[in-house]
Amino acid sequence: MRVQSLTLAAAGAALLAPTTSPAVEPLAFQEPVVRHEGDVRAADLLAKVRDCAPVSRGRYATDDGLPATVRVCGTDEAVFWKADMDIDCDGRPGRYCNRSTDPLFSPATAYQQADGRYLSAERLPYIVVPTPSGVWNYRDSGVRGGSVAAVIYKDRVQYAVVGDVGPRGIIGEASYASAKALGIRPDPRGGGTPSGVTYIVFKDSQVKPIEDHAAAIATGERLARLFVRGR
Repeated sequence: MRVQSLTLAAAGAALLAPTTSPAVEPLAFQEPVVRHEGDVRAADLLAKVRDCAPVSRGRYATDDGLPATVRVCGTDEAVFWKADMDIDCDGRPGRYCNRSTDPLFSPATAYQQADGRYLSAERLPYIVVPTPSGVWNYRDSGVRGGSVAAVIYKDRVQYAVVGDVGPRGIIGEASYASAKALGIRPDPRGGGTPSGVTYIVFKDSQVKPIEDHAAAIATGERLARLFVRGR
């Protein structure tokens, strides 16, 4: 089961959030629209992350209550992990992500847009990293809000940013928009996929403003080419 993301601002926002939501169409989730961004092949990226040099001191679970099996691995250019994909619908509410569609909905994300508003999980492809702990602190690996990631599922590559922070013991979560673009069912109640997703985050990369997805694609594709070719 999905557990609620522990965003940096979620606790305060939850106290201020209204207890009712505007009327929405229940479970009116968009069908996935499969998209491959750029010309770097999934197979070429996966070949570069076949072997794991661990950067985490332990392992993460993919869901609450499951055993910890996932290591965060690293190269000189990136960190990566292979996990499931749970659906993060947190942030700015919309038609598909709100308190009616997601019982664990939080109106906040760890990072914000240039205008100060929280991110929109419906619109922006982003991934979630675990809260820093003794297992792994993402900041020590050159990862921050707006860092660029290549997310791979089957033969599809999609570029996203680091946009939210989740529970310290769990890994494998991305926004509604990320799932939808990869052809994964984005419903936060029963969507996602139990395995087969690879997340590659390029060290010391950052998109500003964080909501500029076109910039994430351009930066991600350039870094993915360098990653595949080797530096």
